[in-house]
Parts: sequence; C-alpha cells; structure tokens
Amino acid sequence: MTGFAARYPAVAHTFLPALDDDVTLDDEAAHHLSRVRRVRAGEVITVADGRGSWRPYAVAGVAPGAVELRAQAAPVDEPRLAPRLVVAFALTKGAKPDFVVQKLTELGVDAVTVLAARRSVPRWSDERAAAAVARLGRVAREAAAQSRRARLPAVDGVRPVDELHGRPGLVVADPGGSDPTSLAAPSGGEWVLVVGPEGGFDPDEEAALAGDRLGLGPHMLRAETAAVAGAAVLVTKRTQMLESPG
Repeated sequence: MTGFAARYPAVAHTFLPALDDDVTLDDEAAHHLSRVRRVRAGEVITVADGRGSWRPYAVAGVAPGAVELRAQAAPVDEPRLAPRLVVAFALTKGAKPDFVVQKLTELGVDAVTVLAARRSVPRWSDERAAAAVARLGRVAREAAAQSRRARLPAVDGVRPVDELHGRPGLVVADPGGSDPTSLAAPSGGEWVLVVGPEGGFDPDEEAALAGDRLGLGPHMLRAETAAVAGAAVLVTKRTQMLESPG
C-alpha cells in the first residue's frame, strides 16, 4: 500500500505523535471523532504522525471521551511533493490570517510564514504574535485533518520582510508580473511565494525581494485572496511538473 492518505477509503482522518498498533484516543481528537464525526465500531479511519507517515485503523470501540483503534496495515510514507512550496504573506486584519492558513493547508503548501510588512495595518506585540501563531498552527492542524494530509505545514512568524532578502526561489505576487506558464522550476528545490499587504510593499522591501514576479490576473486582489490564488497557481504548476518531468 502506497500513496496519499486522502485516497484511502476512510470515514475520517486525525493525527497522533506515534502510529502504534493499538491506540486509545482520549483527547480532543476522540471528542471530534465520537461527537462530531460519530464514528462507529468497525469503521476505518486514517491516522498520520504529521511528518509524512500514515496508517489505516479500524475503530474497535467508542465510549464517552475515548475511541479505541486497531491498526489494519503497516505505516505508509506519503510521497513528498517537489518543489517545496512556502507562502509568506503580509499580516492582515481580523480573522483573515486564519482563513489564509486554512486554505493554504488545504491546497497542500509545505510551510506558511506571516510577515510584518511596513504597510500592514495590524501591529502585533511579541506576546500577541506568539499567541496568534500558535492559534494559526491549530487552524493548520484542523485543516490538515479535513484535507487528510500526512504532513502538517510549518507555521511561523511574525517576521520582517527583510528576512527574505537573498532567499532562493522567491516568487513575488505582483499585478504586473509574468504569466505563470513562464515560471521555471526553482534551482534550490523550493518556491517561496511572497504576498504583500493591500497597500503593497514599500520601496525598501521591494528592493529586498529580488525574484520572479507572478501575475494573478488582470484585476486587483485583496491580500488574502492573492495568497490563496498564488498558492493555487503554484500547486497546479507543481502538479503539472510532476506529471510531465521532462
């Protein structure tokens, strides 16, 4: 058995640190499976370790606050997708960062970085930033379970745009950028899609972001829309490259 967890016929998906033969869930995952998904004895779910391995389990029993699982096959290593895809997006207001992280996770990006651009309206303290990034990590985990990923995306921030200076594989979302078909595979094995705030990057930040410019259509997009649209373009490009390696 090889391949992606999402292609296995299971009724649900969750994460555990280790994929033992016999498992008893007694935490938030157990509550979700028993109360929300209402799994029953005999049904099959998939469980991943968040690092690329997953395994099918049969539900052996369901009790209040606990779900017992029995492994049905050996662990499987989900294929890595190449090039690696990172999205670095400028901090936006309200719940928009949660939306962006959720959708980027569903699309299959490998990592997400939140940027503190000079023209970003929100200004988070270190304490608030740490709490917000931890929350975004939980958002990513929930989205990864919904989309049945075996690898959890790394989520970090909040970082200044200048930290991206000199990083290989930069692709900056830009209304005047090139068509996606002209984008070549990154020599370092990684794309880093950079999306600015709605006011755009300031001149110093623009100078620090030497890389390809990617156009996302003829119209102006909101920052959160551009992040999701740009990631979708690169995910599609990556899939095409994998299907036609020549």
